[in-house]
Amino acid sequence: MYKIASNELGEITVSRELVETLAGLATLDCYGLVGMVPQNLTSGITNLLGIDSIRKGVAVSNTDQGLVIDVNVIVGYGLKIPEVAHSVIHKVTYVLEKNAELPVASVNVNVKGVKVLKDM
Repeated sequence: MYKIASNELGEITVSRELVETLAGLATLDCYGLVGMVPQNLTSGITNLLGIDSIRKGVAVSNTDQGLVIDVNVIVGYGLKIPEVAHSVIHKVTYVLEKNAELPVASVNVNVKGVKVLKDM
């Protein structure tokens, strides 16, 4: 649980699952991504995560400086990977800091593969 606010009446906390879901949805909202993959690749890259299991592609840890978010993604072929990753970093940081008021120390984008986009 992460505390986001407190006063004399009590405190507001959010669960790790909520943070993982917010980070996952923010990641999928970025241009250039084919999808997300689970932390362990034993299930294979061909198994892109659906919206129901989006949290499996996100890992959250807490540090003194704030949250460290790791996302595992598949990028569309022909796109500039640094630009896509930069977009993901900014989007995830913005969503977590503005919507949930959680401090973000860093967002790590782990590109696990490249896949041809059919819409290109």
